[in-house]
Amino acid sequence: MKIENIQVLRGPNIWSVNRKKLIQMRLDLQELEHKPTNQIDGFYERLKALIPSLYEHRCSPGVPGGFFQRVVAGTWMGHVIEHIALEIQSLAGMDTGFGRTRETKSPGVYNVVFTYLEEKVGIYAAEASVRIAEALIAGEDYDLEHDIQQMREIREATRLGPSTGSIVEEAIARDIPWIRLNNQSLVQLGYGKNQVRFRATMTEKTSSIAVDIASNKDETKRLLQEQAIPVAKGITISSLEGVDEAIRKVGFPLVFKPLDGNHGRGISINIRTREDAIAGYEFASRISRKVIVERFITGYDFRVLVIDNKMVAAALRDPAHVIGDGELTIQQLIDKENTDPRRGYGHENVLTLIDIDRDTLDLLEKKRYTLGTVPPKGEKVFVKSTANLSTGGTSIDVTDHVHPQNIFICERISKIIGLDICGIDIMAENLSEPLTETGGVVLEVNAAPGFRMHIAPSEGLPRNVAGHVIDMLYPYGKSARIPIIAVTGTNGKTTTTRLIAHIIKNNGYRVGFTTSDGIYVQNTMMLKGDTTGPVSSEFILKDPTVEFAVLETARGGILRSGLGFGFCDIGVITNIQEDHLGLADIHTLDDLARVKSVIVNSVKKNGWAVLNADNEYCVRIGKKAECNVTYFSRNENNPIIKSHIKKGGIACVAENGFITILKGDWKLRVHRTALIPLTFGGTVQFMIENVLAATLATYLWGFRTEDIKTSLETFIPSAAQTPGRMNIFDFKDFKFMIDFAHNPDGYNGIKEFLSHVDSPYKIGLIAGTGDRRDDDIRENGRIAATMFDHIMIRQENHLRGRTKQELIGLVLEGIKEVDPNKSYEIVESGNVDSVAYAISRARPGSFIVSLGDAVDGAIPIVQDFLEKEIKY
Repeated sequence: MKIENIQVLRGPNIWSVNRKKLIQMRLDLQELEHKPTNQIDGFYERLKALIPSLYEHRCSPGVPGGFFQRVVAGTWMGHVIEHIALEIQSLAGMDTGFGRTRETKSPGVYNVVFTYLEEKVGIYAAEASVRIAEALIAGEDYDLEHDIQQMREIREATRLGPSTGSIVEEAIARDIPWIRLNNQSLVQLGYGKNQVRFRATMTEKTSSIAVDIASNKDETKRLLQEQAIPVAKGITISSLEGVDEAIRKVGFPLVFKPLDGNHGRGISINIRTREDAIAGYEFASRISRKVIVERFITGYDFRVLVIDNKMVAAALRDPAHVIGDGELTIQQLIDKENTDPRRGYGHENVLTLIDIDRDTLDLLEKKRYTLGTVPPKGEKVFVKSTANLSTGGTSIDVTDHVHPQNIFICERISKIIGLDICGIDIMAENLSEPLTETGGVVLEVNAAPGFRMHIAPSEGLPRNVAGHVIDMLYPYGKSARIPIIAVTGTNGKTTTTRLIAHIIKNNGYRVGFTTSDGIYVQNTMMLKGDTTGPVSSEFILKDPTVEFAVLETARGGILRSGLGFGFCDIGVITNIQEDHLGLADIHTLDDLARVKSVIVNSVKKNGWAVLNADNEYCVRIGKKAECNVTYFSRNENNPIIKSHIKKGGIACVAENGFITILKGDWKLRVHRTALIPLTFGGTVQFMIENVLAATLATYLWGFRTEDIKTSLETFIPSAAQTPGRMNIFDFKDFKFMIDFAHNPDGYNGIKEFLSHVDSPYKIGLIAGTGDRRDDDIRENGRIAATMFDHIMIRQENHLRGRTKQELIGLVLEGIKEVDPNKSYEIVESGNVDSVAYAISRARPGSFIVSLGDAVDGAIPIVQDFLEKEIKY
């Protein structure tokens, strides 16, 4: 078998709109295409022995063991690999369930699709599943546990931490979108101007001064002491000489901890000798130059969590420990404890596996114990000095038992320090009685406190503390989203996107939009290039100044990695025509329609799909849509339009020379078509379609027809507003037009326009495009032969795997099929030089048209020639 490609889908895609995280592996089965599982001796038995948990996969029979039934009956290896990839992720602690395996148009080549939780783990699972299958086919031993451990380690290195993850999960539950901004814990919730950011459990509302105070334990202690908060007696030292002073002033037993430490690093507790005190100071000084020395307070370690100045949870924390039984060694007791099913690697389970490190050995040494010591029955032996869950500690929820006075103290502490999310460490006999009566003290105040002990305690009621964070960041009535209009189609999508953005800008919004020539925020190009994929969409949605997003969305981005947003308010499909067929398993217009329909399937339930009633594939998509559907057409008598209106629908049509909204029995005329600059006096039909689509989309959003009319009047086809879309430059003796048309439908649109152009000599500057089918290139040549008097065939800049001779030959074949005597010449230069050459060949009255998807360099060249003509 051969893995041809692995793609990571991160948004709504052709396989599923709701399952956004999918791996798509293109797999060539090679000789195994002719060898299903029932023809491989012993395969079923070896698979069952290696991964017995596959029994739970129901597959098409719909019962436990259903997948194994398929294997026994005979199924193809791509299907087996799909199930292996899902199951090994589950064995590594990441439950997944959705998978699909479909043969492509290439015999023996399959798309194996399955869900993932962590992207890099999904890729590893794809590769490992093929290795596992190959080993099972060959009857070779395979170390499955190695793969599972590798996936666990990858997960822990790349996943969001439990605190960050809990906030994200709560946001998802509330339908708040999120974007991970780095490979750590920096996360954006919401889109555009309504976004907020947080890192771990620090938010953009967290005061930097408060964090600075909390990070300085000495300063924290002083502020709390001044406000009558009970704290432990202690001093701060910065040298070995200070150890004796601390012993004298504070007295044994002692606690040593770094002034600027966190997560329990560098802490030594219950120190009772000068020798241990020196060791404790040296250990803490590795973390911080200054070290706090406090009186060791006996009691229990509690953590109280305060969010937005309200106590939301409290937990009793216990450091990792074992209980002696008089028979097993400490090592054996740790090993036994680690068999607890609640314990797992990293953060995968409620509890974490206990590992043995220097802290463990130091604690045992202080008791004159080793890992080989057999502690007496019932003795509690601590193997970690701090109660962090990440080092194997446990937690018991005590939220409901906290005394009202202690709640008051903790909420007051959060205000004294100034933290919006505040973790308070308290040492006391209990929290059910006031600290002032039990002698309990506040040990520390923590910025960015961990949530794991509260959301998944070892005992007691889990607390949805992340919900309180979301309540604070998005109080009732505050939206997390901005409006999104997504535009797709074969032709016209860039112009439609630009026109929609123009209308919205004129109505007072700051618009961010993506096109095939660049990313724009309001009137400024931020990035140049073909920016119609998910990365470009995210660029706009990450921008905190954007109030409204209009996103051109091309087929390539959808196929490569899905959409860059979860859903949109309005989805527009301009048309579905033959273009890019034969690429990425898209061979027919039905295939292409399936790709484009992802946009409509991603429109929210109460949103709108704006579809072309003159295009049968758009109509088919509309019939299956689960959102509101509306249509536009150049013909008000289009039967789809008439039926739609009769049912109470809304439509936009060209009728009697007007752009008109049809709503019930009413006709709302927006503007006379001939007065809209983009339509070139009403002569360019495909531009009228773009106007219809944009008018309908913005009307449905709620803009008034009067305001839409004004915007239509001020949207001028030019290199500035519609670069590469029918840009006409008026020279003294001739005209030069640049257009993006590069497929037969686009060529036919230009042909229709040229039929209204009065010119004695029409020249076409064209090229074959390398990633089109042969007959598509020929068809462009055929159409060119019918609309130009003379054709210049230039060299394509981007050959895309072909030779220039091959492309030129295909264009010529098409031309000669229509007119063997058609005047033509081959221009031995690229796009930019060929434009200059065409201008040099212009004769009085000529109308020169440069067609193709390489327009970037052509516009400046023509503008430069025009400026020189004006100057001289």
